[in-house]
Amino acid sequence: MASAAERASRAEDVRRYWALCAPALLLLLVGASGPLLIVVAYSFLEPGDYSGVSWRFTFDAWINVFFQKDIFDETWGVADAHLTIFWRSVRLSLLTTLIAFAFGFPMAWFIATRPQKERALWLFLVTIPFWTNLLIRTFAIMEVIRNQGLLNTALMALGLIETPIQILYTDAAVLIGMAYVYLPLMVLPLYAAIDRFDFRLAEAAYDLYASRWRVMRRVVLPIVRPGVVAGCILVFVPSLGAYVTPRVLGGGKNMMIGNFIELQFGQGRNWPLGAALSMLLLMIVMVALLAYVRVSTRKDAHGQGA
Repeated sequence: MASAAERASRAEDVRRYWALCAPALLLLLVGASGPLLIVVAYSFLEPGDYSGVSWRFTFDAWINVFFQKDIFDETWGVADAHLTIFWRSVRLSLLTTLIAFAFGFPMAWFIATRPQKERALWLFLVTIPFWTNLLIRTFAIMEVIRNQGLLNTALMALGLIETPIQILYTDAAVLIGMAYVYLPLMVLPLYAAIDRFDFRLAEAAYDLYASRWRVMRRVVLPIVRPGVVAGCILVFVPSLGAYVTPRVLGGGKNMMIGNFIELQFGQGRNWPLGAALSMLLLMIVMVALLAYVRVSTRKDAHGQGA
């Protein structure tokens, strides 16, 4: 049995531990949990007369996310515009993730198979875009895809087209911009996973007369799957809440959920609806993160079992 002195020492250690953690916990509570709780509270209130909220409890904001009342006969119907924006956001985010993976995997494989002294240079080149502000990178893409931009000018000079292709202010422009912006977030975790891959396993599969596609599907991808999942999450989550790229390249006509939330807190003056939309976006992101944790945990369990 522990002596009184030992119990007192342990109690002192516990008090010291919580005293050292208190500033960080306070900062987390005030800086993260506090604003989140405010948004949750706003989502259950009524809109103010001009802006802000009226402190009367209601579920109207959550109902209005999916349903809307006709202004003439006051009948309820599905909020088609809201669902369209949600579907566009999810669709473009998934396509952005697929495009980033399609370009990022070969790039990561190339870097991981270079001599050790060259890899740092290639990784340095991949991270260069992060040195520039997101808005500047978005305007750079605009200069490439606009009607008088680099792409259309080159195609017309080669005689492949006679009139400029309208890319700017379309979903395609938003997709191109987000794929360019978030591509490094796919390359880096893929490179980290491929760099740990034992290439002797691929050589053994070739010795057993496996085709390249079969080696990639049955040997490489299962082993580097944690990097694939991490890269997909790192691209999908910020794409889903993107604001700058859809605003600039979509021209305000091809709104995503981030732009729609900003509209409710701005011109729409419907803060409860904006708060409800924000919480719904947070729920979607949490589902994606939980899926990532589940896949990673399952992978670790299989690895330990092996």
